[in-house]
Amino acid sequence: ASLFADPHLIADKEEAARALVKIFPDLTYGKVLETFQSKKRFVWVRRNITPDEQYAVLEIGEPGLNFQYENRRIYPHGELLAHLVGYTNVDNKGLAGVERSFDTLLNNESPLMLSVDVRLQHALKREIARAVKEFDAKAGVGVIMDAKNGEVLAGVSLPDFNPHRFDKASANEMFNRLTLGVYELGSVFKIFSTAAFLETHNVPLDTTFDVRDPIKRGRFTINDYHGEKRVLTVPEVFIYSSNIGSAMMGEAVGTDALRDFYSDLGLLSPMDIEIGEVARPLVPSPWGEVHTLTASYGHGIATTPMQLASAVASVINGGLLVQPQLVKDEQSAKHVSNLRVVSEDTSQKMRQMMRLVITDGTGTKADVPGYDVGGKTGTAEKSSARGYDKKRLISSFVGAFPIDDPAYVIFIAVDEPKGNKASWNYATGGWVAAPAVARVITAMASILGIEPERQQTANDNALKQYISLEARHGR
Repeated sequence: ASLFADPHLIADKEEAARALVKIFPDLTYGKVLETFQSKKRFVWVRRNITPDEQYAVLEIGEPGLNFQYENRRIYPHGELLAHLVGYTNVDNKGLAGVERSFDTLLNNESPLMLSVDVRLQHALKREIARAVKEFDAKAGVGVIMDAKNGEVLAGVSLPDFNPHRFDKASANEMFNRLTLGVYELGSVFKIFSTAAFLETHNVPLDTTFDVRDPIKRGRFTINDYHGEKRVLTVPEVFIYSSNIGSAMMGEAVGTDALRDFYSDLGLLSPMDIEIGEVARPLVPSPWGEVHTLTASYGHGIATTPMQLASAVASVINGGLLVQPQLVKDEQSAKHVSNLRVVSEDTSQKMRQMMRLVITDGTGTKADVPGYDVGGKTGTAEKSSARGYDKKRLISSFVGAFPIDDPAYVIFIAVDEPKGNKASWNYATGGWVAAPAVARVITAMASILGIEPERQQTANDNALKQYISLEARHGR
């Protein structure tokens, strides 16, 4: 019920105003009395009142006070889906998210089913919130995506807000980091540059790169975070996350070919998804040769977490392009693209190398016993007017399982985490985001009833022939 007044019919305007202020303490006597002086025959007093408030108004016994009944949107899960579902104003007009995109349909009371699984949404939000708290971070974001068809099974942006009280939320809480936030995500981009190298060069995996010395191009110098300081094979460049080796791969691919490859994966243009809060990626313009080197390891190019997840799915699902989708059609078969972006052979090699990141590389904390998880860490310094700030990081991890035939892609990024005692003061993707992804996968297995697999030792050893014994056993 919403309360309105016909000022012409109010017998005692002063007394009616006093009575209403007692029922609605946030109203002021003078303002209500002013409303009652209107020449109009219809003026709103209060929209969407409670049954108790309505009963109290009836007890006033004033014939000039009456009610109009309206529909009001209720969000049973509160903050949980705020950035995807969106919210409406007092007139039920959609202002954000799915509410805005499908405003006409929803106002006609037509049903609309989303792909989001609320159980997985709870699990993802819980683990992102835990990582943000443990590492005293500024914010967190994550997505769980069907690796085959791009259905968004969960999507979280923290901090979030209550859609019933969106007018009380801060701009920081309302900002949708999942589709509107663009970030340099660092080494997770090595999935794409490595795949591009394998696609464009018919070379064996024991092809080597000498990463003992930094790369210098003009005023730019490319170093490794924790350099191996030796000659590395293709899998070693990937699993030890060598910026130098990845830049060499990007240089070998070439500027036009690498840029076109990223474009084919949907990383360079605004994403096509069923909500309007979508950002345009930040891309070097003009794109010079040095940008090809830095883009190979995720610097100088910024995209959204949702685009990152769908591009990873496209590379590892067998090589077919994935477009993220939120709206579900249960009457038709699941849409799977037939547009190929990488060969099945390249896709298989990338899956194997992503598995080695977990068993022998930078992502060991994402391992989940009984489930063959693959993934890639990312740690990127945030840019500022003075260049890159080593103390302000975006730490991320993208995981997929079961990695031999991926069903799910899980991506989590934490904004400006701070190292703690438990992490030996490290705040990298391997310490911050990888454990969170592992906890999400553990929860997913329980929620979805995914039985643990027999550990596939042969699978895990498939590419270890390309990792030196010195590296495997430590030095």
